[in-house]
Amino acid sequence: MKHRNRVVAVLAALAAVTVLPGTVGVASADEVPGYRTADGATTVTGTASATDAPQLKPGLHTDAIKRGEQKYYAVTLDAKHSAYFSVTAAPKPGTKVEDYGDKLTLNVQDSSGATCDSEASPSFNGGGMVYPVADYATRRIGADRAGCQKAGPYYLVVTRKGSATSGPETWPVELDYLEEPPLKGNTPAQPGQGTWSTAAPPFRTDPTKRSAKGGTGFNDAGSVATGVWRDRIRPGETRFYRVPVDWGQRLNLSAELPNASAGTSSGFLARALRLAVYNPARGAVGDGTFASFTGKPAGAKEFTAPVDYGNRFNASREISAMRFAGWYYLEVSLHPDAAQYFPKGTPLTLRVDVRGAAKAGPGYAEPTSVFSVTPEDQETAQNGQTAQEAAKSGTLLTVAYVGIGTGVVLLVGLGAWTLLARRSAAAAPGAAGGPGAQPVLPHQPTQSAQQARHTQQSGPPQGW
Repeated sequence: MKHRNRVVAVLAALAAVTVLPGTVGVASADEVPGYRTADGATTVTGTASATDAPQLKPGLHTDAIKRGEQKYYAVTLDAKHSAYFSVTAAPKPGTKVEDYGDKLTLNVQDSSGATCDSEASPSFNGGGMVYPVADYATRRIGADRAGCQKAGPYYLVVTRKGSATSGPETWPVELDYLEEPPLKGNTPAQPGQGTWSTAAPPFRTDPTKRSAKGGTGFNDAGSVATGVWRDRIRPGETRFYRVPVDWGQRLNLSAELPNASAGTSSGFLARALRLAVYNPARGAVGDGTFASFTGKPAGAKEFTAPVDYGNRFNASREISAMRFAGWYYLEVSLHPDAAQYFPKGTPLTLRVDVRGAAKAGPGYAEPTSVFSVTPEDQETAQNGQTAQEAAKSGTLLTVAYVGIGTGVVLLVGLGAWTLLARRSAAAAPGAAGGPGAQPVLPHQPTQSAQQARHTQQSGPPQGW
């Protein structure tokens, strides 16, 4: 009965491992999947007034916003950590959006209503194509900052703007609140002009294409590393990937469509494929680039600045966003009108090149798992795993280690059991040849010793 209970416990543990949060639901063949919010994200409801705004804590939160609506979220900030508040708007695939008119505006305000940094305005600009848009608003601590340096109450203010000709649907939004630790020593200066080249190098031409697993958003993005990767994308679909980029490194990227099959449309699609890059705090690295399509192979390209703490002092958004190490995200979207060329979807080629040797970071005063790159991150990227798959494989490995450790303990215990059984048999009455005792022949074990030896040879009792 004890063995059976142990079997049940082990099976329950394995079952818990196999249903970890993060498994992705399977969409039907014709359904383009929408953005997947984070498992365990806190649901909040922003308010029209700062007076009763919900309090945000570091982490992920979900809400929804209507056209023309403005929402307040309260935060309590200290005087030493920089704070990043990203907002991702994820209208459902097929939602009607107007270029540049449909957008969010984000800013952080202190208790007097003063804005702490420049306003962010993620918008759509894909020729009517809908895709997740994201950026962040900040409260940054630094000697170069004039206000918003004191500890106290602050507010994240999110506004949705749009015209009456766009879709009336409510947009789901995901909010991510991150804190960046202060530095141990002096703040690095902004890199000087001419310290790195703006001329894009040739793209990767590895002969082997590895399989990538694009996700629906930041939370289930498939990991990639330096190399050439292949995936599949459907018209109207957006796929996310992530790649670890360390201090001093930069990205050279290309997302490519193949030629269309003979007999398909020969028209011109100005914004067929979009490629955008986001930093570890989900800040936009520029506005993204587009590839037009006429039926011939085409690609959207991005070449970033090297990651440097001092980039945050640069006026350019593309450079300023490359301010910390960690997981960078690639967002690839295919226009719905591409169905005239690829009615059932198309192969997608990603050329990923993490260029430059990793350098030492600026030296944070506290540990940070977000703004760093670990050997485990590099391994996850090389394996092409999502965060959920990496967590699952790590848990399974832990279970395996526990199982091995338990087996070793069992073998040691069984060995001791065998030794005790032999000693007990030797010390039993009659074992020394007393009256009525059965002689024990040389090399012939007693019954107890035989049973113990059988158990040792055949392994632990059934059920372990």
